Amino acid sequence: MDNIRKEFTTSTLVLIPIAVAINVGVNWLVQQLGLPLYLDSIGTVLVGVLVGPWSAALTGILAVIAITLFFWPPAVAWAGIAAIIGIMAAGFRAAGWFKTWWKSALGGLITGLVAAFLSAPIAAYVFGGVTGQAGTDALVAAFRAAGLDALGANMGQGIVSDPIDKIITFVIVWAIMLGLPERMKSRFTR
Repeated sequence: MDNIRKEFTTSTLVLIPIAVAINVGVNWLVQQLGLPLYLDSIGTVLVGVLVGPWSAALTGILAVIAITLFFWPPAVAWAGIAAIIGIMAAGFRAAGWFKTWWKSALGGLITGLVAAFLSAPIAAYVFGGVTGQAGTDALVAAFRAAGLDALGANMGQGIVSDPIDKIITFVIVWAIMLGLPERMKSRFTR
């Protein structure tokens, strides 16, 4: 309980809404462009790296709630996965994986695969395989046309999209961390 309390400093409470806005804004832009990605975890991963797992999990959940309320109601089904992404990012940070771009990318790949395996059943069984996301639904349709059932098609889409999405996300956060001044980083618990 003490670790959780240590994470939620004033600086963290200021960072979380900024991170949520990054997640929502970038995801909205990606969806407007019809890309087969999400890029809705940049803020969550940043909080995981700067602060820790509980703050990152909260950031992911709040971002999904915001996305649900403002422009994509089905997003709420993936709130738990957003939390897991934040927790994984904090774990990779604790293991020192954000010190080099390639370890950050590897962390993104692993996180993307976990997200794909956890997300596919939600898309397949809750939404019948079609979620209303133009770019990813196009991939699902291609896998369905190739003869896969809803779960297989969503798993295929996830294995294609999610690792790329999280590699990009983790490398962006690595670059942000590289550019942040030490005095800014020192305000957070990590």
